[in-house]
Amino acid sequence: MDAVIIDSGGANLASLQFAFERLGAKTHVSADPVQITSAERVILPGVGSAADAMSRLRKSGVAELLPTLTQPVLGICLGMQLLFERSEEGDTDCLGILPDKVKRLESAQGRPVPHMGWNQLSPVRGDPLLDGISADEYVYFVHSFAVPVSELTVASADYGIALSAIVRRGNFWGTQFHPERSAKTGARVLANFLRLS
Repeated sequence: MDAVIIDSGGANLASLQFAFERLGAKTHVSADPVQITSAERVILPGVGSAADAMSRLRKSGVAELLPTLTQPVLGICLGMQLLFERSEEGDTDCLGILPDKVKRLESAQGRPVPHMGWNQLSPVRGDPLLDGISADEYVYFVHSFAVPVSELTVASADYGIALSAIVRRGNFWGTQFHPERSAKTGARVLANFLRLS
């Protein structure tokens, strides 16, 4: 098994599995702590609200397990946001693996919320997740909350303000965008994740 996708109740589990299958990778969807702990790599997807997702992770025991993992872990969209300490969405306590607070995006003329559609990546620092990806490639976003740019930011995107598009600390990575819906660039991000050890 190349990776375990945590069963977080989101609707994007099948599309994530298909994206990995297209890369020749074997994945398994599970909320079993034993399977997650023994996996080579772990993906934390997320669709829906932070409070609901955290409730599911706590009930399954995965919330306690995740901070202890030592293999590569990738949080996607809401899954990335859950890696942080808190979210303004429902004033929710999250996993606390990454230090910062997830903030609500402010809508403005020409910038509706949710931020939905293609936007450019701006690499901030080198990282294996960005191998073979050049500046200003497009990826697909769907979100109403975001993490400010900080020392954790690997790549940013601009939506009136700079926001974190990819973050990393140690063996934990996160993408605010959906790589499984981001065509060739997203496939490259997932392929790079499969090469991490």
